[in-house]
Amino acid sequence: MPHLNNPDSIVRTERTLTASPRDLFAAFEQPDRLARWWGPNGFQNTFEQFEFKSGGRWNFVMHGPNGVNYPNESVFREITRDTKIVIEHVSQPHFTLTVTLTARGDNTDLVWEQAFENAEVAERMRPLCEPANEQNLDRLEAILATE
Repeated sequence: MPHLNNPDSIVRTERTLTASPRDLFAAFEQPDRLARWWGPNGFQNTFEQFEFKSGGRWNFVMHGPNGVNYPNESVFREITRDTKIVIEHVSQPHFTLTVTLTARGDNTDLVWEQAFENAEVAERMRPLCEPANEQNLDRLEAILATE
């Protein structure tokens, strides 16, 4: 289980987006939209199971630009409409992703925190996760801009 109280075990990304918390939340709760932006550049997704509710399962395959498929299994642990989504990634690497949305005028502050099992795992994952998370949010911004 990730250590949510140890800041060294967390990879954190923050961004202010020109969208309402409601619009951002909808980009997570609607699987067809989520599949279009989830993951770093060049990745595509096939969702096999998507139960957007507390305790719901999310099983999907990320298809890498290198032709490799990456199976993912997660559980939605907490969902607070327009405010917070907590996802436990139960396949390797284990982590808990907490996404918080805070209105700031016409914009929304998004905080994306991946809490890994310990600081060592976080340090190993940081060089991969930090740029991937930025690309993920770039893709989210692009989707929001076209809708």
